[in-house]
Amino acid sequence: MEASGRYGNGNKRVHQRLEPAHATAADRAANNKVCYHWRAGRCNRHPCPFLHSELPAPQQHSSAPDGGAGLAKRSLVWKNPSAAGAASGPPSKWGKGRGGGAPGRPPGKAPDKVCNYFLAGNCTYGERCRYLHSWFISDSFSLLAPLQGHEKAVSGITLPSGSDKLYSGSKDESVRAWDCQTGQCVGVINMGGEVGCMISEGPWIFIGVPNSVKAWNSQTATDLSLDGPTGQVYSLVVGNEFLFAGIQDGRILAWKFSAVGNCFEPAASLVGHQLSVVSLVVGAARLYSGSMDNTIRVWDLATLQCIQTLTDHTSVVMSLLCWDQFLLSCSLDKTIKVWVTTDSGNLEVTYTHNEDNGVLFLCGMLDAQSKPILLCSCNDNSVRVYDLPSFSERGKIFSKEEVRAIQIGPGGLFFTGDATGELRVWKWLANDAPNS
Repeated sequence: MEASGRYGNGNKRVHQRLEPAHATAADRAANNKVCYHWRAGRCNRHPCPFLHSELPAPQQHSSAPDGGAGLAKRSLVWKNPSAAGAASGPPSKWGKGRGGGAPGRPPGKAPDKVCNYFLAGNCTYGERCRYLHSWFISDSFSLLAPLQGHEKAVSGITLPSGSDKLYSGSKDESVRAWDCQTGQCVGVINMGGEVGCMISEGPWIFIGVPNSVKAWNSQTATDLSLDGPTGQVYSLVVGNEFLFAGIQDGRILAWKFSAVGNCFEPAASLVGHQLSVVSLVVGAARLYSGSMDNTIRVWDLATLQCIQTLTDHTSVVMSLLCWDQFLLSCSLDKTIKVWVTTDSGNLEVTYTHNEDNGVLFLCGMLDAQSKPILLCSCNDNSVRVYDLPSFSERGKIFSKEEVRAIQIGPGGLFFTGDATGELRVWKWLANDAPNS
């Protein structure tokens, strides 16, 4: 097969369609299709009854800023559903103006479709490939560098306060330290088990491994092991001077730091989830936990009692995020739900955003213009980038495998880690200029 045969440029076997002299308007309308075999680069019919060119884009006749496409949907005002499911309560701007095309997409390329052979490193078409040869689509951020070293999925990324090192944990049972100036790996620590999660609070780094939480002070090199978990530690969060850990057996364990003994003392065990606790977040004097039992539990930080159980998701609640007065949750049920506290004090869904794939992780940050952004990792090996609260598309990041960890950095930086073990360093652009 000729290299150019995929498009018909310079392929001597490809012919233009010849229209019969007696063709009627009905015939033309019926045959206004693009030849499937021409698209595949192997049409040998002469004359061919179908088009050997792509159909022109439909002309827009509206003077509206969005061309009039989907205007009715963009103008919807979402309302907070009552317990009965009927629209009630104050109006919300969630989802208003959502949609948009593919920012930063090169002209003539298939929309939002990255070349799988490019991702694998073996596409033979090069610049002539009709699919994207890029790790992202956006005019708002750029890829700075890949950091390679882990042999299995990256499960945690953190930047402890006062440190010039970036730390990443992996299912290859190691934690790696990266120099923030050079991007070089400057240290590898064997954890003796898969790293399920990793966070930092001040100079402390907390690492969840099977049957334990490791605590390490990056300034004093103090190394502690917090016992109590049974099984893998999947999630960690700090709030109200407690360290909380979501455990494989469904419990949430809490420790409190003792300055006298320079140690973490067991404080509580929160019981209620039936399966593993895989996501934790603290906000508005509450601890929120997401579980493989498809529920979200709301815990009062003062009493450590469960005050509400949310059952709207139909699959694993993978990640939770507090933004403004809202709680955002994502699930393998292919939805992101936005929750708001009602006058009764309970949380109810005010907006549901649907994805085509299961959603693995949520991360909120500000772009270079200080606008709120949501990064949403999906199990189709992509990260969707949205404006909040509109869910308008700002870009998309592609990866060889699922992105399991996302972390915010200083100066407009952010980091992603995928299931192949690769970290990538990204940066928001001061001016939304197209990237090469």
